[in-house]
Amino acid sequence: MTAASAPAAPPADAGRIVLLTTSHRVAPGLLSWQSWQVLRTADRVLCADPAHPQLPYLHEAGITVERAEPDAAGLAAACAGGRTVVVLLTGEGDRRLTDGLARLAGSGRHTLPDLELLPGSYDLPGARLLDLVQVMDRIRRECPWSSRQTHEGLTKYGIEEAYELVEAIETGERDELREELGDVLLQVVFHARIAEEHPDEPFSVDDVAATIVEKLVHRHPHVFGDATAETPEEVKAHWMRTKAEEKRRESVTDGVPLGQPGLALAAKLAGRVRTADLDVPPPAGQGIGWELLALAARAEAEGTDPETALRAAARAYRDAIRAAEGLAT
Repeated sequence: MTAASAPAAPPADAGRIVLLTTSHRVAPGLLSWQSWQVLRTADRVLCADPAHPQLPYLHEAGITVERAEPDAAGLAAACAGGRTVVVLLTGEGDRRLTDGLARLAGSGRHTLPDLELLPGSYDLPGARLLDLVQVMDRIRRECPWSSRQTHEGLTKYGIEEAYELVEAIETGERDELREELGDVLLQVVFHARIAEEHPDEPFSVDDVAATIVEKLVHRHPHVFGDATAETPEEVKAHWMRTKAEEKRRESVTDGVPLGQPGLALAAKLAGRVRTADLDVPPPAGQGIGWELLALAARAEAEGTDPETALRAAARAYRDAIRAAEGLAT
C-alpha cells in the first residue's frame, strides 16, 4: 500500500475507544500499569455487566464506571471532541460491539475514533487448569453420576486412561496424545475433588500440586540447589539418593507396586537390585515365569524397557497377522 492510498488517520477530535479485556483466571484488581493509567485518565468508563469482577477494585481506586451497553455508533459519538472512552469487555455481548465497530469502519460513511484493544491482564502458563478445577467442582456437585463416585470406583478408569495414553504415544497421533493426556489429568483432578470431602483427612488439588512441587525441587538439587549433575546418570543418582532419604525403606523392594504389569514389575525389581549392587540373580530353569523374569532383568540391564519392547513386538505381530489375512494395518 502506497502512502497516497493509505487510510487517513482519524482527526484529533474523533477521540479514542479503548476495549479493555481481563482474564477471569487472574485475581481481580491485578491489572497492568498501562491499564490503570488509561482507566484513570479516561473521560468515561463503561461496563455492561453489573457483576464484573473488576468493579469493586475500580470503585476502591476512585474510578467511576457507568452501567451502559453502547452500540458501535453510540460509542463513536461518545468520543466526539477528542474524548477517550474505555469499555470493560465482559465476554457476553462483546462480539456484538466489536462486529458493529467493524461494520461501521467498513461502511466508509463514518469517521471512527482511534480503536485500541488493551489486555488488562494475561493468562499465565497453566492458567486453564483453573478452569478444569472449576468445571470439576461443578460436575461433582451437580452431576448425578459424578457426585456418587469414590476413589475405589474410579480405579479402573485410571488404569484404562493410562493404557490409552501409552497407546497414543506409541501411535504418534498428536491429537490423540493431547486428548489422552487430558483424560489422565481429569483422573487427578477428579480424585483430588473427592478427597476434599474426606471427613478426617481432606486434601485438595492444591495440596496435591504442592506435594509434587516440593518433591521435584527436593529431588533436583542440581537445578534448585548447589549440587551439580552433568549427565543423565548423575541426575538419576541424585534422584535415587534423595528418594532413599525421604522414604527410609528397609528393603529395596519397598514401594514397588505389585499390581503393575508382570514385565514392568520384573524390570523394576531387577533395577532396584542392580542400583543397590546386590547379587541376586534370577533362578534359572524353573519354568516359563522365571525365564520371562530373566529376560526382563536382562532388558533392564541393557537399558531397554521390556514392557515397551514387548508391546512394540506385539503390535508388529498384529500387523503381520492382518497382512496374512489380507487386511490393511
